[in-house]
Amino acid sequence: MLSCLALLPFAAAAADPPPASTPAGAADNVRIYRCVGSNGAVSLQDAPCTKAHQQQVLDMTRPKDPPPRPVTAAPAAAAAPVLQREVRVVTVQPPQPMYECVTSEGERYTSDNNDGNPRWVPTWGYAYPSFPGPGGPHPPHPPGGGGPWQPGVAVPMGSVLVRDSCHALPPQEVCARLRDRRWELIRRYNSALQSERQELMREQRGIDARLEQDCGGT
Repeated sequence: MLSCLALLPFAAAAADPPPASTPAGAADNVRIYRCVGSNGAVSLQDAPCTKAHQQQVLDMTRPKDPPPRPVTAAPAAAAAPVLQREVRVVTVQPPQPMYECVTSEGERYTSDNNDGNPRWVPTWGYAYPSFPGPGGPHPPHPPGGGGPWQPGVAVPMGSVLVRDSCHALPPQEVCARLRDRRWELIRRYNSALQSERQELMREQRGIDARLEQDCGGT
């Protein structure tokens, strides 16, 4: 810095020190002394030169920091929009009930209800015919003599309502039975007649609809 100041043009040289009084605003200035020796050497310092040197005085404005910038309140950050969470209510419908029924002969089948295939079954009984003769009607005798022969004849005695025994299957078993039945229909379709294929397709569509609604798809 001092070397740069040596190149600056100076004001009029003053052989004597400046007066003791300082002008107004001197506190804001910097006083530099340029001293020139007898050999021509120049030096800059902040104290007056000795008598062996020729002295020049420079008053320079002291550097100042720029005034502080006014602090402005930062604009309030826009509040983040509150995301509305979408709430979906999913109702899982249990599979439509399915029942396994057993006939009196031990055959098993599935049904959508527990009616058990109600049906009227005739009941039978035995009747013994009598033949007219002396002393009134009497049962026939066996050939060759002997005691009386009384063959029984089976005759309908009425009817009775019969139901197969049924029990409900668990939901997991219902879906498994439906998938098994669907696979069986697909296997039978290739070898079925054209008239049978229409019936197989209708049944498969019904099973596919139940699997989609009750069992999460095929």
